[in-house]
Amino acid sequence: MKKIWIVIFLLVTQYCGFSQVFPEDRLGWKVGVQTYTFKEFSFYEALSKADSCGVRYLECFRNMQIGGGLEGKMDFNMDEAKKIQIKKWLTDRKMRLTGYGVVNLKSEEAWRKLFEFGKYMGIETFTAEPEEQFLPFLSNLCDEFEINLAIHNHAYPSHYWYPPVILQAINHELSDRIGACADLGHWVRSGLNPVACLQLLGDKVKWVHMKDISVYGEEGHSVVWGKGVINLPQVIETLKRVGFSGQLSAEYEYNWFHNTIDVKQSISFFRSLL
Repeated sequence: MKKIWIVIFLLVTQYCGFSQVFPEDRLGWKVGVQTYTFKEFSFYEALSKADSCGVRYLECFRNMQIGGGLEGKMDFNMDEAKKIQIKKWLTDRKMRLTGYGVVNLKSEEAWRKLFEFGKYMGIETFTAEPEEQFLPFLSNLCDEFEINLAIHNHAYPSHYWYPPVILQAINHELSDRIGACADLGHWVRSGLNPVACLQLLGDKVKWVHMKDISVYGEEGHSVVWGKGVINLPQVIETLKRVGFSGQLSAEYEYNWFHNTIDVKQSISFFRSLL
């Protein structure tokens, strides 16, 4: 009996220490980085930068160079050898490629190839701005490949800038795997309140592009979280209330060549709020 209690004690203390490092785990959330943050570098270099920020999950930007001795970009059309090497890099760092985007493809053939790539790489969610005509087809792909698709909002006047447009597009006939990617920064640039937008989308939010922005309007740029106009404590509480269970990808679109420390500080601040 004494040995059993020792094992239980070790397991509990190990979990408590782990949860302090990654408090988001208790909520069923993932905290990661959208590699567009490091677009001036290669994917191989971005791995080290993201690792230094204390994250385990990546959302990949399609147009960045692979790097690490491999030619080409992080495009879903890459050959088998490159996919194998990239998976090895991720495994070696104990990281996962859970997201990919933001994509907008023009044919059913291209969309299917994207999903095949996602299944091979272990991707959980694509962030995308698809033309609405493709949504029924994408609904079937989501169920077939068991991968989510989160509709992303770029700023006004992009098609999905306003949350009601997304809600109208995600009708009851589509798979539950189709939802919204809430880009907080683009809402601020469009003059919208991120908390109100999250409340409106509710449980349709499957992915979040986490940001804080200097000011409302088009001139706003990324700042270290907690120093801008977005009320992050309210964002967190709203996500809890709507039952969010997806990934929050840090996307820092400023100070491009020296923003790693900003991302690290932002994620540390976010975890302190949790």
